[in-house]
Amino acid sequence: MSTVTSSLNAEALYQQLLNQIKPHVFNNDKLAIIGIYSGGAWIAERLVNDLGLKNKAGLIDVSFHRDDYAAKGLHADVKPTHIPFEVDGAQIILVDDVLKTGRTTRAAINELFDYGRPARIMLAALVDRGGRELPVAADFVAHIASFEPAVSVNLQRAEDGTLSFSIDHA
Repeated sequence: MSTVTSSLNAEALYQQLLNQIKPHVFNNDKLAIIGIYSGGAWIAERLVNDLGLKNKAGLIDVSFHRDDYAAKGLHADVKPTHIPFEVDGAQIILVDDVLKTGRTTRAAINELFDYGRPARIMLAALVDRGGRELPVAADFVAHIASFEPAVSVNLQRAEDGTLSFSIDHA
């Protein structure tokens, strides 16, 4: 497998995503953000800070709601879901780094409903790479790209919090 640093500028894409979401924050005290581990969680934490939201970011792990759980088993890096606000009636922006098949989004929504019934769920992603297997579309997306199915697009975070992408070719 070869790893190639992507020409996708994650920091520039983050700014585009932030600018798309900003208009939805004004006068909306029920807005909350939840990030899907790990890349979505990193983005969600930054969004909450940069948007000045009162609620901290929720963090969600989809491991137990994945439809391939029985076949693949439990990942070694399962993290606890943590939602520090009332889900019932909230307008939630669910954040992921890369949207592909829609299966992770479906699993995240299933996990989220274990905590309550939000008024609305919107989806945000830095990159939509296509390849949908479920009818899932992002409300906010910074970049639409096309990659071969075997290519893995990975968000990384440096120690200083800077985001970058790598593309792994099998």
